[in-house]
Amino acid sequence: MLLPNPAPIQFLTHTILEEKGIELAVKRLDLVHPEVSGNKFFKLKYNLEKAKSEGKNKILTFGGAFSNHIYATAEAAKAENIEAIGVIRGERTEPLNATLSHAESLGMYLHFIDRNTYRNKTELTFLAHLKEKFGEYYLIPEGGTNELAIEGTKEILDSDDQKFSHVCSSIGTGGTFSGLYSSLSENQKLLGFSSLKGEFIHQEIADLLKKYHLNSQGSFEIFTNYHFGGYAKHNQELIEFLWWFYDSFGIVLDPIYTGKMAFGIWDLIKKDYFSEGSKILMIHSGGLQGNIGFTEMTGIKLPNPSM
Repeated sequence: MLLPNPAPIQFLTHTILEEKGIELAVKRLDLVHPEVSGNKFFKLKYNLEKAKSEGKNKILTFGGAFSNHIYATAEAAKAENIEAIGVIRGERTEPLNATLSHAESLGMYLHFIDRNTYRNKTELTFLAHLKEKFGEYYLIPEGGTNELAIEGTKEILDSDDQKFSHVCSSIGTGGTFSGLYSSLSENQKLLGFSSLKGEFIHQEIADLLKKYHLNSQGSFEIFTNYHFGGYAKHNQELIEFLWWFYDSFGIVLDPIYTGKMAFGIWDLIKKDYFSEGSKILMIHSGGLQGNIGFTEMTGIKLPNPSM
């Protein structure tokens, strides 16, 4: 069974925070496990237990070429001595990038499919075809979000976190956000920062909450204006913010999820969204392995955990 380290809470100090009378802290999920870091640890934890309880020694999941989920699943499967298959969007290109190379080195079998075929990843006929090819497997969806993943992400917040008035999370597939929402205390508000362009995320979250019958003592709000052009998009302002945040607080962020969330939080602080006395907890969801791949792809150097 995957076992986490305690996620430390790091309080930030800055003149703007002092001027506004606001506390800002970061819950460092990037430090919960040496390999399976961040929210992926909580998403995979109960899925791997279920696979083993069903007697399945093979898991199959989906992801793109720089996927944090693929990377974390390969690490978790290796730790639990379970065979892993990663169905990867796009053609195999040599040399493999750092994410896929690492996953393959851990024993994950990488099965590349074209982008049109990849769109069928939830179709029963396509999943049956994969079963014919690979035999029986335990399916974990792209991004890892399912009922067991949400059960895991409910455990991110603990009793010590009840003192915070606001909890902030980036949003991808919505599993982490949904788990956090269901574990809020009364008078807490969850702020979600979508990494995806478009307003559809409001309905996707509503559908997740309804599908898994999730309720909360708190409330939530989703911001869709900090995506910097869409998923995996960036500009110079975001890159400069990532370096400023690292130089100011010693915390590495990524440009896909946590960086955009932190940018949004800081922008809202400056614009007086938060009232004086607010206590903000930012969930650092990990995913820092992707910084290496980002630099490979763009040539733009980012902070990384080894610095």
